[in-house]
Amino acid sequence: MQMPSSPRRIPYPGAIRINVQGAFIVDDEPSRPPSSVGLRTADINGNGKNTHNRDIVLPYHTADVSHIAVDIGGSLAKLVYFTRDGDSIGGRLNFTMFETENVEDLFAFMAKLISAKRQSISDGSEETDVTSTEKEKVYIMATGGGAYKFYDRMRKELDVEICREDEMECLIVGLDFFITEIPTEVFTYSEQNPMSFVEAKADIYPYLLVNIGSGVSMIMVSGPRQFKRIGGSSLGGGTLWGLLSLLTGAKSFDEMLDMAAKGDNTNVDMLVGDIYGADYGRIGLKSSTIASSFGKVFKKRLESADGVQISDQTGNRIELYGATQEAEDDVDMPPPARFRAEDISRSLLYAVSNNIGQIAYLQAQRYNLEHIYFGGSFIRGHPQTMNTLSYAIKFWSNGEKKAYFLRHEGYLGAVGAFLKRQPTGWGRRNSMEEKR
Repeated sequence: MQMPSSPRRIPYPGAIRINVQGAFIVDDEPSRPPSSVGLRTADINGNGKNTHNRDIVLPYHTADVSHIAVDIGGSLAKLVYFTRDGDSIGGRLNFTMFETENVEDLFAFMAKLISAKRQSISDGSEETDVTSTEKEKVYIMATGGGAYKFYDRMRKELDVEICREDEMECLIVGLDFFITEIPTEVFTYSEQNPMSFVEAKADIYPYLLVNIGSGVSMIMVSGPRQFKRIGGSSLGGGTLWGLLSLLTGAKSFDEMLDMAAKGDNTNVDMLVGDIYGADYGRIGLKSSTIASSFGKVFKKRLESADGVQISDQTGNRIELYGATQEAEDDVDMPPPARFRAEDISRSLLYAVSNNIGQIAYLQAQRYNLEHIYFGGSFIRGHPQTMNTLSYAIKFWSNGEKKAYFLRHEGYLGAVGAFLKRQPTGWGRRNSMEEKR
């Protein structure tokens, strides 16, 4: 497929203020004064990534919330919690994430939250949504594989009740909430209109959710709590992260995405134009269409004349083009200088995204699903990723199906888990469950 260039990164959302007049997203929110009572956003500091200010503000919610929600995946752990809002009678949901390999930081942050919540409850500074016999309790609503892997450790270290929730169901609950309740949350992407918002609506079924985390799950949703996992792929965010950590010097997923934004995949990928010298019009392929991901690498290696030969573990001689003689003793070599890390990153991003996009189309075609929602922390508002996925769906369906993205795409599971235990009366269209 042809890969058009993409504009700047989509700005991450600001706060979503929900009131009786309707919800809206504030992209550039001014700094707010801290609350005078109760657990405050200003009271909580940690090592989580909360730089995109995606808080959900609940200005008319007066009762405190006695639980925290966490979605612990294979690569990232996403956290949702409630704090009082100092400039109103309400409060807000806060969003932050940690790398799962740094689970100690996650638990330390959660312990701080729990301590602050218990303090606010015991000193009577906040009205709670629990009965008097439960006033000292704080609950953790946990989902994702880590809800099981770290269950005993969380109970022991945090000394709280852990309520484990089904991962797929939480994804659907969270997505349904965002689709039906939050205006300017869902959007389509194209080069011409990078963020075309879709109006919130009640009639949303059926649809396909493509959740891209470490791996990929594809879920057909036919109604509230009516869903079936119909496919997936092991080639997801973890694949991109793992391969780029081997091929580049990037230390984080965000750094890899930044490199991809600066790269030129045509230095690495073989295009239709490289084979035919022009478009292949008879079958609708433009000269800029990718014919083979990483297809130029082998050819350029053969053409290189400045290589250094060393032996691999089996004794075979291998060549590292663009390297120096000193590289023979360096087992942690960066990628050969002949191929820029930025170009490698962009090529691999396209390869993984194209694969996901085509599988998603085939599943949607198989089950006659017109609307395809992409979620998961793999996307992160990154234009090349969204452009590739959107273009893939449009290309393979001849424009009959649409790809939809969300401004809170990485928090579907965490929000779903949070909504599984919520105060009575939340939501404007009864999109959430009754209180347990």
